Amino acid sequence: MPTSSNSPADSVPGQEERSLFANFRLVSLMTLLSRSLGLVRDMGMAMLFGNGPIMDAFSIAFRIPNLARRLFGEGALSTAFLPAFVREREQQGLTSAWRLVTATLIWLTQFLSGVTVVGLVLLLGFYLAGFNSPEYQLLLGLTAIMLPYLLLICLVAQISAVMHAQNRFGWPAFSPLILNGMWIVTIWCIAPWWSSPESQVYVMAVSILFAGVVQLFCVLLPLYRQGYQYTADWRESKADVRTVVRSMVPILIGLSIAQINAVSDSLIAWGFSAPEVISNPSDTLLNTAWQVRYPLESGTASALYFGQRLFQFPLGLFGLALGTVLYPLMARHAETGRHDLLQSTLLLGLKQVIGIGFPASVGMMILAGPITRLLFEYGQFTSEDGLQTAQMIAAYGAAVWSSCALLILHRGFYAMGDRMTPLYVGLQMVLLNLLLNFSLIWVWQGVGLAISTAICAAIQVVLIIRKFENQIGKLNRSELGLTLLKTSIAVTAMGTVCGGLLFVLPPSDHFTQRLWNVMLPLLAAIVVYFVAAWLLKMDFLWSLFTREPKSELDS
Repeated sequence: MPTSSNSPADSVPGQEERSLFANFRLVSLMTLLSRSLGLVRDMGMAMLFGNGPIMDAFSIAFRIPNLARRLFGEGALSTAFLPAFVREREQQGLTSAWRLVTATLIWLTQFLSGVTVVGLVLLLGFYLAGFNSPEYQLLLGLTAIMLPYLLLICLVAQISAVMHAQNRFGWPAFSPLILNGMWIVTIWCIAPWWSSPESQVYVMAVSILFAGVVQLFCVLLPLYRQGYQYTADWRESKADVRTVVRSMVPILIGLSIAQINAVSDSLIAWGFSAPEVISNPSDTLLNTAWQVRYPLESGTASALYFGQRLFQFPLGLFGLALGTVLYPLMARHAETGRHDLLQSTLLLGLKQVIGIGFPASVGMMILAGPITRLLFEYGQFTSEDGLQTAQMIAAYGAAVWSSCALLILHRGFYAMGDRMTPLYVGLQMVLLNLLLNFSLIWVWQGVGLAISTAICAAIQVVLIIRKFENQIGKLNRSELGLTLLKTSIAVTAMGTVCGGLLFVLPPSDHFTQRLWNVMLPLLAAIVVYFVAAWLLKMDFLWSLFTREPKSELDS
């Protein structure tokens, strides 16, 4: 890609940067709408089921297709596929690139259909093997209903990756709105027709499966409008698909370490929680021989789910959105051998992570209690459930900045074709996370699971940056350090104002006062932070919000 200069100042060309942030604003807006609807849906789920065995079973059952989406869809396959698609399009033409798309979609359909069938057979095997208590029946039944959703949502994610490569971000970002919208309609308009909570949660599972069908059609139609056509000679691209799949395996583990950790956290929370109903004293013991009590309270898995849902809000709004628009640009720079541009693009992304991710982390930690009371403490969701969930949200808040950074750093490695470094570092973090999990639950109970996640993510950022610098040279440490110093000063001012307002605002059971207790400190924190950023001349922040003319890359 031609540039006027190879100097660091010019290493990210103005037109590319304008296009990048225009796409970032679009993806962020759609993500904001989707995550806002997601909060509404979580409020409805909390009102219907509270923190308990029903919500525990649903949250674990839904994690399986959701994990598959992030592993095969948004994660490994799309990450391995995008450079291959760009290379095929640039070297062989668009017709050959569409052939690769067809072959990849067919392979993905065949593979995930087989995974679904095997999964259903395993669930039947668990049931026949004697896992037929009411709790296990609910978990197995919900998992069986939602398991086919993994095929639908992974196809949606893969088609979205094709559209990203074509610099089209609107419809892929709109797709989650469909799921959340249908989920909300089911909570308030359909599920109440059933009387028992067990029946209602099964209705929720069916609605998710139906939403997946609608999502698939809503991304297929725009793909065809972009010129995609099914090619009968797709078998000619099978060799390219095998290359993509081989590239996918290390990415599958490396990019999705956070998801693997999240699932293991949930399983530990479910398996080490005391039963909700205690019929005799021995029910409180995890091990009767050693008189060891359960370290976790009933409902820990639900609290973990709600905490992770709130954690995903800033992560998706900023981290995933920025990673989504940076990755095609970094892949293009790597393909053309412009490591100077790749390094500068990554530096720009890390500065944005510091400038937005740090205040998001601090704000989430400070406002965890008021947010929980506003969103969840209704119906079956008690104040004890709220305290449990607020602690989870605060602990996960500490991991916002590091998780955003990892989304960008990993993509920098994958853009260069290095799939093994994130894998090796990620595997080390899986082992560390498990070690910390089984240690901290005896000290801090369920919140120890979230603290472990935050610790591992921070360590992983440090290790990954060092590995990256070993390959393409040192990042501009002085620029990053100055950005961190200025951000720390602004965040200190923000946190002081936000915490002070929380101290003087009275607690309340009324929705209006609860909303005020969140919005007033939040808006004050935002104003104080950005005024401080302006005074400290943190000019890089304004590129996220300044509307620039459409660049040639958008055409």
